[in-house]
Amino acid sequence: MTRHVALFRGINVGKAKRIAMADLRALLLEMGYLNVSTLLNSGNAVFEAQGRARHAARIRAAVHERLGVDAQVIVKTAAEIKTAMDGLPLVEQAAADPSRLLVAFCEDAASLVALRALSTQAVGDERFVVGAAAAYLWCANGILESRLPEALLKMTGSSGTTRNWATLAKIHQALSA
Repeated sequence: MTRHVALFRGINVGKAKRIAMADLRALLLEMGYLNVSTLLNSGNAVFEAQGRARHAARIRAAVHERLGVDAQVIVKTAAEIKTAMDGLPLVEQAAADPSRLLVAFCEDAASLVALRALSTQAVGDERFVVGAAAAYLWCANGILESRLPEALLKMTGSSGTTRNWATLAKIHQALSA
């Protein structure tokens, strides 16, 4: 069995796309996933399953059908999350304020590579680096003050989602438990 995390894009933000984490856990268990747990209220579900057999598409379809919410889902293995954490190029910034460091995950390598164009849009103390497993965005003045998070999500279209470094550390811990 392989440990995975399902990263939902845009659920439980404001009043739209609301999903109770208890309902999500129950649904994933009904789908045959094992050792399911959720983390925070922002759409992070850790589970065990065989292989990578289209988990993201399967989960997205089931959530839409059963819970009435259509949201992009990116599924990563515990090893992929570890690689993203180990490959952090902005170590000093993450240590200073992990809530200002966004980590972007894409469905595929091509979508991740396409994000490199954003590095030219970083201004002032902002930094944007595309690594092997994820892209990293340091928002020196806070995420709400930066224009890059919105541009990042537009560039990824429906193939990406972000988590701040503090949340990613919690996900990594849950995957390692």
